[in-house]
Amino acid sequence: MSNGRGLTRSYPLLAALFLHLCVVSTATTAQSYPARPIRMVVPTSPGGVTDTAARAVAPQLAEALGQSIVVDNRAGAGGVPGTDTVAKAAPDGHTLLAVFDSFVSNPHVFRNAPYDVVKDFAPVTMMIRGPQLVVVHSGFGVKAFGDFLALAKSRRAPLNFATAGAATSSRLSVELFRSTAGIDATLVHYKGGGPALNDLLGGHVEAMIASAGLVLPSVKAGRLTALAVTSRGRSALVPGVPSVSETFPQFEAQSWVGVLAPARTPRAVIQRLNAEIARVLAAPEQRERFTALGYEIVAGTPEQFGAWVRDESAKWGKLIRERGITAE
Repeated sequence: MSNGRGLTRSYPLLAALFLHLCVVSTATTAQSYPARPIRMVVPTSPGGVTDTAARAVAPQLAEALGQSIVVDNRAGAGGVPGTDTVAKAAPDGHTLLAVFDSFVSNPHVFRNAPYDVVKDFAPVTMMIRGPQLVVVHSGFGVKAFGDFLALAKSRRAPLNFATAGAATSSRLSVELFRSTAGIDATLVHYKGGGPALNDLLGGHVEAMIASAGLVLPSVKAGRLTALAVTSRGRSALVPGVPSVSETFPQFEAQSWVGVLAPARTPRAVIQRLNAEIARVLAAPEQRERFTALGYEIVAGTPEQFGAWVRDESAKWGKLIRERGITAE
């Protein structure tokens, strides 16, 4: 009659065998991936920074992986439908998603978004990140951030802030700024950053908070005045310009682009994609390309990107609920 001791003694052997099989399976997955061309969905129109970043890494990434990469622009409805196609794709690494910072705020603004940015995606890496700039028309008469705050609080009529759209990060940054600084503002929504910038340059609106890549050329040309940066610290892009956090320590709003895969994509595939994208972004020409656009290369770990997505989703979700922000 068995007393169970043999079975008990076999547990370590079974555990070791299971671990060995997992290691072999992981190695096999990494070696066999990819088995066919990869589709990288960009839920915005061609020409934006997300599209630019995706197309900047796609050729070298395809060469490293040994399969072609098709950049698939799926614009419309704030990028929600395009993003959802990846959430529902097979979790095998053959469908990827390149996103802008609005990825974390969209489900809070578009209440019918059919996905969860934390649960339905596997972070691969944040590729680039850059500050936004608080800017005014050069003829506005204010050159310092402190003077701008004083003016905003003393005027009877609220300042007019241009935004790239009701559901965009430039709108949310203004909302966060209003809430943090305790000022009032009239938001004027445009259909994109270009039209908003044109009206600011024309003096039709008074201020804007937008990605450095959008407004920096006009700052360098002297047509706009940069009053502050929205990153945690100062930026080499605009030497001498303070950060908003020097006055309001908790304030931070940055633009970024990252890559994700569907949830449950094998860990080995995520790690390989992360390593290869980091290798592509390490090239000097990539650094020069994105510095000129107002961004720095990040190329961090999946864990770091995952933590960023969770924190940013919580931060912007709280703001959107408190201020009743909608896409209209």
